[in-house]
Amino acid sequence: MNPQAPHVAHHPASASVDALLQALQGVGYFADRRLATSVFLALQLQRPLLLEGEPGVGKTALARALSAVLSRSLIRLQCYDGLEQREALYEWNYAAQLLHMRLAEGKANADMAQVEREVYQDRYLIRRPLLQALQAPAPGAVLLIDEVDRADEPFEAFLLEYLGEYQVSIPEIGTVRASATPVTLLTSNRTRDLHDAVKRRCLYHWLDYPDRDRELAIVRAQVPGASADLAQQVADFVGRLRSQPFANAFQRAPGIAESVEWAKALVALDTIVVDPEVVSDTAGILFKQREDVAALTRDMSQQLLLPADA
Repeated sequence: MNPQAPHVAHHPASASVDALLQALQGVGYFADRRLATSVFLALQLQRPLLLEGEPGVGKTALARALSAVLSRSLIRLQCYDGLEQREALYEWNYAAQLLHMRLAEGKANADMAQVEREVYQDRYLIRRPLLQALQAPAPGAVLLIDEVDRADEPFEAFLLEYLGEYQVSIPEIGTVRASATPVTLLTSNRTRDLHDAVKRRCLYHWLDYPDRDRELAIVRAQVPGASADLAQQVADFVGRLRSQPFANAFQRAPGIAESVEWAKALVALDTIVVDPEVVSDTAGILFKQREDVAALTRDMSQQLLLPADA
């Protein structure tokens, strides 16, 4: 923990792991105890939390849930190949700066050295996600650095100062430290390995697909229009689809988001019993690759729909 960083404002949800579990469940996020423990420790130790896992397992959704639970604004930095520091931290409003200088030039006896200093005032600063998070008023923000594995290695190096000390350096202004420590989550889909320097500055949690009971709870909470029987069919089918040997037939198994969307689609179709024909008609909700849709054959669907004791 950075000794200069302000302490996290007390919140009832962060009093214990159990309190956090209940609070997350109250906003529709069903975490297991291992995940809740990782989040609790990140809050108590004021450390960033790195979440890795397959797409669709609830990494981004956790940031939204924490924002609601802690009553903090959610600030999101979406990473991508070629992301530059200025897009993550700050930019100067060049048009306004230029206008200021032109107006000053028209004045008699203008001190141009003073004018140049004036154009780097706070009012000309355009804040991007990292700076917004550092300057968010109490109780602070939840900063989501999403899919950090999609950014390049120089950007990882740029993040180290923020991750380690909750501060950034701006040449024209100096060092900006957090006014209230941001709750910081980084997510990665493991498209590449992150540098050890990033990992050392974070707590770490591997977020896996939920077990059957947790997925059932998620579907029932997110799709209240689904009957108990339909929600159970969805959870059972998707859970078996992710298991061996079926999972080997697909490039990527459906995530929680796909389970929820599939349940919503089945409700819209007035489905009572899931059968191979319904699966075939709605396979494009479970899968986003043509090859995966084709791999979910009628025979495989029939096998997946058999009772567990069959």
